[in-house]
Amino acid sequence: MGKQEKIVSMFNDIAGTYDIANRVLSMGIDKSWRNKACNKAFDFYGKSKIERIVDVACGTGDMIEFWQKIAESNGIDLQNVIGVDPSVGMMDVAKQKLPDVEFIEAGAADMPLEDSYADIISISYGIRNVVQRQEAFNEFARVLKKDGLVVISEFTKNEKTNPLDYLTEFYMNKVLPTLGGLISKNKEAYTYLPNSIDEFLTTDNLCKELKLAGLEPIHVKAFSMKISTLIIARKL
Repeated sequence: MGKQEKIVSMFNDIAGTYDIANRVLSMGIDKSWRNKACNKAFDFYGKSKIERIVDVACGTGDMIEFWQKIAESNGIDLQNVIGVDPSVGMMDVAKQKLPDVEFIEAGAADMPLEDSYADIISISYGIRNVVQRQEAFNEFARVLKKDGLVVISEFTKNEKTNPLDYLTEFYMNKVLPTLGGLISKNKEAYTYLPNSIDEFLTTDNLCKELKLAGLEPIHVKAFSMKISTLIIARKL
């Protein structure tokens, strides 16, 4: 089993408890990160009617609910949100929550979608789980309309410069695997999370990879002691 298959199988395993684990582990703070991502993206896109948003690595559909809710509160006519994920287990949970949304089983680097199909592509806390990341960015560029946006929220690797950074590291490496393991009965999955951040790229490298795919970063912002970073890039 390859690395990507292992990751997908792990997510199938923890799908049933994923939502509650997420809320507990982020202490609900991920809601404000997701809110900011949607609002910022709508600001930059500047249109009152949006044909399609594709949410990649959509998991249990969390981000799709945010796109729908925030479009409505901003008076934006959002016609369609499509969820894409290689984990059937996660999407089964999403389908129960969002019966009207279309879900497609596919990886980020190979989506069965037409060229210039989407206004916005989002991936929240999922890009670090994509093994073929540059290929995924190339695929995002293909599927996006001209001037369309990629909206990435991710835990990014940061240099430790003050005591708070070490506190964050302690939480990620010690508290999170224990709590996540208790809730999901799968400690391995929640040990994988901090390790995947440690192996993950810096924001700078992520921006370089986006540029290589013809996606120009227009907004980069870190939140909550630099735990989460939002990157918005526009297709040139």
